[in-house]
Amino acid sequence: MKIKFDNTYTTNSFFEDVQLLGIVAPIKDYHFCWQVNKSLHFDFRNNTTYEIELLKKERHYYFAVYEYQIVNTCLTHYIYANQFDGEYLLPQYKHLDFLWLIKGDFVSQLELQIIIAQIKSIHQVQLVTVLTNDTIKHREHLVL
Repeated sequence: MKIKFDNTYTTNSFFEDVQLLGIVAPIKDYHFCWQVNKSLHFDFRNNTTYEIELLKKERHYYFAVYEYQIVNTCLTHYIYANQFDGEYLLPQYKHLDFLWLIKGDFVSQLELQIIIAQIKSIHQVQLVTVLTNDTIKHREHLVL
């Protein structure tokens, strides 16, 4: 007998209060986060406990996740590397290098636009786009 776990509820509840950005910046993930920290005065750190492991074609792929918790709030920012060794965390967005997820508290459209403008000001960033949760295939890959 085979038991299949349906993680639809978990995924849906994770994405209830999420803003998601896609970023094109053809640089290493640690360099991108360093640039973000320097430009936006954030403190992103690589959180190895959140590293995402996917098994594809009998091979393991590891996607880094960087985390920044804003002090005295419930708001947390995450940066996911979308590519590792030729595989993609979200294959439908192969053109994106990073995914920026904001979770835990309400973010107004004005605040989101300010963050987007700040990200765009980083020299290596070529594109920042807002992604809608409903259209993302494999969004369970982003659940921490």
